[in-house]
Formats: sequence, structure tokens, C-alpha cells
Amino acid sequence: IYKKLKNILTAKGLKKMETKPGDEFNDEFQEAITQIPAPEKKLAGKIVDIVEPGYYLGEKVIRFAKVVTGAKE
Repeated sequence: IYKKLKNILTAKGLKKMETKPGDEFNDEFQEAITQIPAPEKKLAGKIVDIVEPGYYLGEKVIRFAKVVTGAKE
């Protein structure tokens, strides 16, 4: 059942967002659920961890990616 549902949704245009740690935070596609001290200076203001992936249906965002961001000092 899972595979059938996944195939149907993929055929309708469902795509997973390609979000990875170190990417710049963009509030149009991601929702910051918390902020932690940046483990490295280069991660300040960027994504540190992905809690839940986001999804597109066609070109429309149907679920924002829930992420943890690094705090700027």
C-alpha cells in the first residue's frame, strides 16, 4: 500500500525538498523551529539540522521543511 501511494503521489508531482545542513536559511521554504549556538562560525545563520523534510506538489510548497538554525553572535 505504501509503495502504491508513493507512486501515485510522485506521478501527481510530489517532490521532496533538497535541504541539507550548511544551506542558507530561506523562510519561503523552511520553518526554523529552534535556534542553537552555531557549532562552527560558518554555520551561523545557516541550517544546522533538518527535523522534518519539506515537500512540493508541482511548484507549490505543501509542507515547509522544519529546520534548526545556528545562532549568529
